[in-house]
Amino acid sequence: MAQEAADLLIRNGTVIDPANGIEARLDVAVDGGRIEAVAPDLSGLPARQSIDARGALVCPGLIDLHVHVYEWVTNFGVNADDAGVNAGCTTIVDQGSAGAWTFGGFKAYVIDRSRTDVRSFVSVNLAGALKGGMRGDILHNPRMVDIEDLVRVAAQHPRLIRGFKCHGESGAISHWGTEVLEAAVRAADRAGLPLYCHTGELFPVVEANRPVAEQVLPRVVPVLRPGDTLAHVYSSMPDGIMGAGDAVPDIVGQALRKGLHFDVGYGINFSFDIARRMMAAGVLPNTISSDIHGDFGSYHDDSKLDYSLCGAMTRMLALGMPLGEVIRRVTANPAAILRDADIGSLSAGTLADITILDRLEGDWLLRDGRGEGLLATERLVPRLVVRAGEVIKPSLRYLPDLLPMPRAA
Repeated sequence: MAQEAADLLIRNGTVIDPANGIEARLDVAVDGGRIEAVAPDLSGLPARQSIDARGALVCPGLIDLHVHVYEWVTNFGVNADDAGVNAGCTTIVDQGSAGAWTFGGFKAYVIDRSRTDVRSFVSVNLAGALKGGMRGDILHNPRMVDIEDLVRVAAQHPRLIRGFKCHGESGAISHWGTEVLEAAVRAADRAGLPLYCHTGELFPVVEANRPVAEQVLPRVVPVLRPGDTLAHVYSSMPDGIMGAGDAVPDIVGQALRKGLHFDVGYGINFSFDIARRMMAAGVLPNTISSDIHGDFGSYHDDSKLDYSLCGAMTRMLALGMPLGEVIRRVTANPAAILRDADIGSLSAGTLADITILDRLEGDWLLRDGRGEGLLATERLVPRLVVRAGEVIKPSLRYLPDLLPMPRAA
């Protein structure tokens, strides 16, 4: 009796699946939108479609834990598929663009219309983020937090809403201390969800009440809970995680011992210098994300976007993080934060979300948010994406930091 054909067979690639401790040349079979098998030689398995991944890395679908894709509603939102499957990511997580009152529109016009698996950490304020970090005094004040509405909307969309977004930075603290942050914790406790906390000055600051930069994180860390995430671990902002000092502050160690996670959240403030110093001190991110967004000061303008998730991964690789650990931080680790065992690995029976990456060798100059250069000897660039079994050729429109040609119009 003839063996039934699988939908897809990916052959000859180097499979890197940190969740299962795999880094080897293996074949991957997909059927019915799910992983059927991962084995050294599946050449005898008939398949309706075959992909030769020779020379490439075959990984679980990349997960970008920090994007902004409420396009046309937030002024800085970008297209979800350009930030997602077209950039090599099968799952992306919008951080705070939608609030409890605006999530319905986000689901109808972004999540439901995207090929990418789009999730959300809903903002603790009811409206979400409408114009960058501006008017935070209006949008993010305590009167715009409704714990009942947050718990309600999270319960209505348990697969899509995987946490709440909050802020621990100078602007918020100068207005309300940690009042909004404490409300976020109460909402997250009731909903049984984690928090993702922005660090580094963002909202307008009440100058008469500006906190000392070095005292911001010590006010934030005690409020958060084990399993919550602090964003922008290698930011150059004075009130950020590292701060402006030469040594890693004691509060960073306290945060790690408490069980808080650090996310790269690459964005516009990432610093090679701070990354080197913190990595040398053993302070490593739990996750790598892009914080991809349009220009805060314009409307629907991505012309200044000069970074990507694969670009952030390439930078971490160039800074000395081993390849397998880079892949872990965009697959297994963010999947654990999302508490979704169906993504983040190539285990048999899980969703067939796969990213095939080329390692392009050759010197390539990368820059951080302050313009400092770093010479990389290789780049990680998506070749193909498999999303729930569907093979997609990414446009790579949002990989300007890794490609020599200008982005397509």
